[in-house]
Amino acid sequence: MSIAEPNSESLSEFLEDYFVECDEHLTMIRRNLLLIERFVNQPRVDRSVLNELFRSFHTLKGISGMVGVRPAEQLAHQMESYLRALRDTDLSLTPAGMDALIAGTKLTEQVIAEHRLQAAPTDISTLMTQLRDATGTYKVTSENRDKIEAANAISHSPETKRDPDDKLAAAIASGRTLWRIMFVPSAQLADRGVNVNVVRSRLQEIGDLVHAEPQVQPDGGIAFKFVVASDTDEGTFAGWSEDGISHQRYEPKAQASSRLVPESSTTPVTRAVTLTPSNIVRVDLGRVDDLMRMVGDLVISRSHLDNRLEGLEDGMPAPEWRPLQEISVKMERQLRDLREAVMRVRMVPIGEIFERMQFVIRDLAREYDKKVSLELIGQHTEIDKLLVERMMDPILHLVRNAVIHGLESPSERVAKGKPAEGKISLRASAATEKVVIEIEDDGCGVDAQRIVRRAQASGLMTEQTTIDNTALLNLICVPGLSTRDEADRASGRGMGMNVVKNTILALGGTFELSTELDRGTCFRIQLPLTLAIANALVVSVAGQNYAVLQSSVREVIEIEPSAIKVLENNEIIPYRGGVLPLFRLDRFFGIDRKEQPLRAFVVGRGSNSVGVVVDRILGQREIVVRGIADPLLQVAGIGGATELGDGRIVLILDSAAFLMQENRAQRGEHPVATRSLGLHYE
Repeated sequence: MSIAEPNSESLSEFLEDYFVECDEHLTMIRRNLLLIERFVNQPRVDRSVLNELFRSFHTLKGISGMVGVRPAEQLAHQMESYLRALRDTDLSLTPAGMDALIAGTKLTEQVIAEHRLQAAPTDISTLMTQLRDATGTYKVTSENRDKIEAANAISHSPETKRDPDDKLAAAIASGRTLWRIMFVPSAQLADRGVNVNVVRSRLQEIGDLVHAEPQVQPDGGIAFKFVVASDTDEGTFAGWSEDGISHQRYEPKAQASSRLVPESSTTPVTRAVTLTPSNIVRVDLGRVDDLMRMVGDLVISRSHLDNRLEGLEDGMPAPEWRPLQEISVKMERQLRDLREAVMRVRMVPIGEIFERMQFVIRDLAREYDKKVSLELIGQHTEIDKLLVERMMDPILHLVRNAVIHGLESPSERVAKGKPAEGKISLRASAATEKVVIEIEDDGCGVDAQRIVRRAQASGLMTEQTTIDNTALLNLICVPGLSTRDEADRASGRGMGMNVVKNTILALGGTFELSTELDRGTCFRIQLPLTLAIANALVVSVAGQNYAVLQSSVREVIEIEPSAIKVLENNEIIPYRGGVLPLFRLDRFFGIDRKEQPLRAFVVGRGSNSVGVVVDRILGQREIVVRGIADPLLQVAGIGGATELGDGRIVLILDSAAFLMQENRAQRGEHPVATRSLGLHYE
């Protein structure tokens, strides 16, 4: 009999489900590996955690075998064997064994990713040998061997592969008696040659096997239950009890379909463990994007309706116009609820990033001989799935920097009066439409003067004795400026921080630094919760309307023309006890404008703030953000486009570009601000 080749489309969908399920199991495995690490060199490992790990690897092995990912199947099987040894014997968890489990998990994730990318698989032979060596002291006793052989016999028996309900119905229809048989194996019975295969052969001699399954006993032992249909009488079973076999009549519960229902028993039965909650539905992110796009179209259509209603207000009697206005307001509220509901579907816990950092810190701490504790706060804070994927590498780089550059060695910390163990904190919190991520360490802090000397030696800045945290961060992010004399595996040649800052700004976020010598460093990232639909301010300059995301605007201020002063060709105004540089949007875009400035919206924080001058603030609107993918249409200062409802396209301002341009104009104060981003606006 030939088997038809699977349809390529259905196979592709099946593989996508496989990759999603692998990710879920690997997430649980990483979490549980961290839990058992404290049991290294201890007499016993927590059994509940071992069982969870065993189930995850067992499932991973099974689904990998189904789709033909043999390296992942083999690795999961070998790690499953080691965990079985830890669980069922007196074998203790050694440091080498713990390293092998962690390395095996990482390699399993790698070979699965290679299969997805259709890349050449990595050689797993070295790690397989390492895992076998860790399991080498596991001696299989006769009782363990009997259990293993018995479980294999049951799992591969024909009775477990055929539908037992069909056989049950046939047995009932034939009038034969159903017997429930229980067999409890032991080492003594195995020595006498009585095992599950012998028992099954006996039952097949007296009738037809309807059902067979293993069961776990309260003491952790294993037993086997059989249901057999036979014409024999009860005397046939005389003397079978000496071979660990008990019997009784089997009376299935009455069911319309006569389905086989196991009778009540005090013996716990092994059941398949479902790691994914039953109320969770896996949805491809592309489908959610389509749904968000349709919601965006509804937002635009409602804006069209709102504009039309405004035009009708003067020409309609109030009793006729008010009901239409009420319907419009109700639709706006319902559409906002729909938008928020769809956004929640896209949200995932930021813990997906945080949990991966635990392994990074563990490896780096061992490589650099440092003691590190990790504090996680707010890992359940939700953020757009797209942002999680884009922020994985920047946070990874900042965490590496914290371990390598931030934290001192244990001896250095003790000499400074600090605990030998350093501390890294990963924090996340959400407020309104923003999420804040902080990466903080209690290490040596950033030596600003050392950075300045590096920058001066590289010709990146002129003589300068003091700089604030904003200028210091700009300096750290200059491409090619590294704080290390030599590159190693975990740190490169000064390119990382530039990429980190560019990524954050490209996502519409802000990046800040606070540091104190010998006290520690904190990087603060602020991002919008989502990038699809957002609240925006609509502004006007010389008759041209623009939208600016409200999440990037700190406040709106009025400007008195007499308050504007010129300092070194830069316009400034008094602002909250200091000064605020002004950025002329009309000059940036080359717009002919004759009106005096009336308003400005403030973007940025601290000394990195700037007031963007406009003629009017027209109001707040909910907009659909459309990116500009064509590089020929991309313009500095423009982050996208939207439609407000009157049929005209309105450009979305990129406030980060204004900050960079203003910093460049103030080259005397912060000469590296624009260069630090690798962007140039001529």
